[in-house]
Amino acid sequence: VLFLQIVHILNMTSAKIVSFLLHPEESLHSLQNRIEFETGISTGNQELLLETGICLDPRKPASQCVIDGVRGWDSYMVYLFDKSKTVYDGPFASRSLSDCVNYIVQDSKIQLPIPQLRKVWAEAVHYVIGLKEDYSRLFQGQRAAMLSLLRYNANLIKMKNNMVSASQQLKAKLEFFHQSIRLDLERYSDQMAYGISSEKMLKAWKEMEEKASQCAQAEDIGYLDEQIMALHTEIVELQKSPYARRQGEVMESLEQRAIDLYKQLKTRPPDHAYSDSTDMVKIIVQTVQSQDRVLKELFGHLSKLLGCKQKIIDLLPEIEVALNNIKEADNSVMQMQGKRQREIWHLLKIACTQSSSRSLVSSSLEGTASTPAATWLPQSSSGNAAPHPLSLLAAPEDGENFADVIRENVNYLELFSSILQEVRQEQNSMMVS
Repeated sequence: VLFLQIVHILNMTSAKIVSFLLHPEESLHSLQNRIEFETGISTGNQELLLETGICLDPRKPASQCVIDGVRGWDSYMVYLFDKSKTVYDGPFASRSLSDCVNYIVQDSKIQLPIPQLRKVWAEAVHYVIGLKEDYSRLFQGQRAAMLSLLRYNANLIKMKNNMVSASQQLKAKLEFFHQSIRLDLERYSDQMAYGISSEKMLKAWKEMEEKASQCAQAEDIGYLDEQIMALHTEIVELQKSPYARRQGEVMESLEQRAIDLYKQLKTRPPDHAYSDSTDMVKIIVQTVQSQDRVLKELFGHLSKLLGCKQKIIDLLPEIEVALNNIKEADNSVMQMQGKRQREIWHLLKIACTQSSSRSLVSSSLEGTASTPAATWLPQSSSGNAAPHPLSLLAAPEDGENFADVIRENVNYLELFSSILQEVRQEQNSMMVS
């Protein structure tokens, strides 16, 4: 018997306890099927919470519901909530009276023998204690719901911080991109008259600027931030509410009065005396009324907790969508920035190529101009008269002749033509891209 594992589940929608004997290595899904059969709550809508507010892990066996050791195992509860409901219709009817207790409640002035009255009052005390324990268990269920809400809220805060951080980074990148592209467009316009121009590239840059303005919409998370802040305020108010704290002081005092009254009855001698149950019935009625009041407050507060939790559940997918939009916009901005920088370096390459081709052509022209001049200049030496012009005609083996000069100029012309063709091809490729 000591090795048996029994789980007690408090159904918060009906305030009733259902108990199950766990089979060895039984899965949580199997236990949920049995819970559905007993309570009518489908497995998809079941939320099973421990006292700490932790939801049961479906990957672990059902034995996670049972605490280790012997002490307290029979009073340990798992709290069952219905995800399809956010408003619970409490308070529920109090536990039913036994026949003998109901007998004195119907007529509190009836006279009963002391020995019989002791038995009836013992059951009455047990009933009063049971009412207080019922409230205590339901309050623990409400506390588990509060702890679960705070766990959801912590996850919401974490996602909100990630969203705000990503939005701020996107905003900074967009500001940098807009400043950079405005400066590039100004410098491009300044050099168009004497430098390189490409209408297609200019149009692409302006389209990038418009697309970056559209990406700015992704950083607008103000509407989500307002909802989250309003939800935080609501959760804080629920935590401060007096209904979030235990309200069973009146029931505890009534319980102690019932116990004291029973002790007084026990001290009376078991003679043939008779007595009525007026004082005990008053305590029973007051306890029932007190329980009805505190349960009404408890379930009203519980419904607000579950409403806040549902708002968080609804907000989480919206934050996920906002985060994805921000990441997509961030990637788009970085791609546009990289594409524009590659185009700027392509322009720089073309400009450098044109500059080098101009310098090469000018140097080749200077070389061809100086060669014939040097060939035809008369050479004079100190103390000697200038030689006859015919003596300046060098033999083929003594230097360059006219055929060599012509061939050299043709080579330079072919080189210049090939350079110009490469420049045109690079300009065309840049305009196409």
